[in-house]
Amino acid sequence: MFPQYDVIVVGAGHAGCEAAAAAADMGASVLLATMNMQTIAQMSCNPAMGGIAKGQIVREIDAMGGYSGIVTDHTMIQYRMLNRSKGPAMWSPRAQSDRMEYALLWRQLLEGMDRVDFWQEMVTGLVIHDGRVTGIRTGLGIEIPARSVILTNGTFLNGLIHIGEKHFGGGRAGERAATGITEQLVELGFEQGRMKTGTPPRLDGRTIDWDALETQPGDEPAGKFSYTDTPPLTDQIPCHIGYTSQRVHDLLKDGFHRSPMFNGRIQGLGPRYCPSIEDKINRFADRDRHQLFVEPEGRNTCEVYLNGFSSSLPEDVQYTALRAIEGFQHVKMFRPGYAIEYDYFPPTQLSSTLETKLVPGLFFAGQINGTTGYEEAACQGLMAGINAAKYVADQEPLILSRSQAYIGVLIDDLIHKGTDEPYRMFTSRAEYRILLRQDNADLRLTRLTSKLGRADMHDRLQRVEEKERAVAEIVRILERQSVTPEQLNPLLTSLGSATLDQSLKAHKVLLRPNVHLEQLCSASESLRTSLAPYKQEDLEQAEIQMKYDGYIKKEQDSVDKMNRLEQVKLSDQTDYRSLGALSAEAREKLSVVRPRTIGQASRISGVSPSDISILLVHLGR
Repeated sequence: MFPQYDVIVVGAGHAGCEAAAAAADMGASVLLATMNMQTIAQMSCNPAMGGIAKGQIVREIDAMGGYSGIVTDHTMIQYRMLNRSKGPAMWSPRAQSDRMEYALLWRQLLEGMDRVDFWQEMVTGLVIHDGRVTGIRTGLGIEIPARSVILTNGTFLNGLIHIGEKHFGGGRAGERAATGITEQLVELGFEQGRMKTGTPPRLDGRTIDWDALETQPGDEPAGKFSYTDTPPLTDQIPCHIGYTSQRVHDLLKDGFHRSPMFNGRIQGLGPRYCPSIEDKINRFADRDRHQLFVEPEGRNTCEVYLNGFSSSLPEDVQYTALRAIEGFQHVKMFRPGYAIEYDYFPPTQLSSTLETKLVPGLFFAGQINGTTGYEEAACQGLMAGINAAKYVADQEPLILSRSQAYIGVLIDDLIHKGTDEPYRMFTSRAEYRILLRQDNADLRLTRLTSKLGRADMHDRLQRVEEKERAVAEIVRILERQSVTPEQLNPLLTSLGSATLDQSLKAHKVLLRPNVHLEQLCSASESLRTSLAPYKQEDLEQAEIQMKYDGYIKKEQDSVDKMNRLEQVKLSDQTDYRSLGALSAEAREKLSVVRPRTIGQASRISGVSPSDISILLVHLGR
């Protein structure tokens, strides 16, 4: 009935969609197995993509030929660049999406791929022969053969939903949990744990007093995620901001004794940086209010997402507290918030390709690895899809380093440090974040991945080369063209910057911290004319490169030093337990993680610099 597929992807969330698309684009035959074809690419939580560090990941996915940025650009209803008041290493794009359009476009995109087939049914297990994965087994007992399998099960593995004192099986509201896979993986020797996440109530926007809330408009003009020619966003929809109060907190506290978080029913750890409202009240008892983001679910629905009010309290407690919020006095709920517990597998059991160490050909991506967030899941799916296709073709895998991409930071953190709480990406996790900006993801990654054979990468590479030429030309213009005191002094005075006594090359003035290229162009007609032919993104790229050239070079020096350690290979056969000079913790961690290089070993939690020195001595260095 079924042919042997090169890659079977189990789960059609953000990780599964990118995995299936990546493997298919590389020429692999793919089966995407999902419990419900109507929920492909469902935005289970907030209807948004991007954010702090997450926006960088989406741009990296796009630069590598992925589709999350393209789908977001086509379906977003608001766009904002966060952290503009900080340096460009911190700038992070975020888009509010139309939930239904986002999922629909992803499905249409996948259905348009000739190499992607679909099967709608629960996958209950894997087929294993001679220690290798050779297919999947479904709830109907059907075995579908494959040369590799990617598990992207999200929150569905033995998922348990909690609302107050009620709990029931489910992977998402209205959908059943997936069973069988966890039990088989544990039997095969995998270590398993439990995690928890939550979601806020969905509200009826027709019952909200919008005038009582702060308006949060999008950027004008709106930016975008993809480096391709996606359509510009017009007719943005505003979000709004509200606040809890001490009365709201008191009403919520009245239900704490019925909360599964506080009565011990929930065992899994939740995300530290996206806590429930009851957790925020408990942890930050000194605060008399918390910010709430009131986000529309789409252009053609009145459903509203209340970001910042995740809760697993009883529905009556949620409802009473909601109506005590300014602007929500008459609000109606579509459904209450809830918490969900699910199985995950500590990612130290994976190699850098996201292939499991125990079962060749089996890859994990997304929340099964202990991460949280659409973006973190999508980039893992992308890498797992690429490497599964390479595994099948017997080709060298693609592994991104920490200095190449936030994706590299994320995977390196997971497989070497592990996680016992839902892992979320932040700019602070990247030691080379000045290099890993959202504006240069194409310059960093497109040339690297253009040899993968993915669709349209040739066109993308041409765009990158054109951008590089344009940026170089802009820099030359600014280095050669002078600006006069008459042109610049009124601007410099208004900015509180020292005035010019004589003409100066434009790039010298641009190096001042409070002066920007757009301001120079507004003051100098000749400069404005010279730069008029260039795109805004090229002008921005040139300005960043010039302003931060010293910092970029210093960080690149650090990368070069670390790369020397990455070249020192460690044998898979090394018996770390026999190296008595190592600390006990280092012997244990190195034996479990089995790093490929000294550089990787140095990033394992519990492995000290002295342990690294001992390893270098052991290697004769």
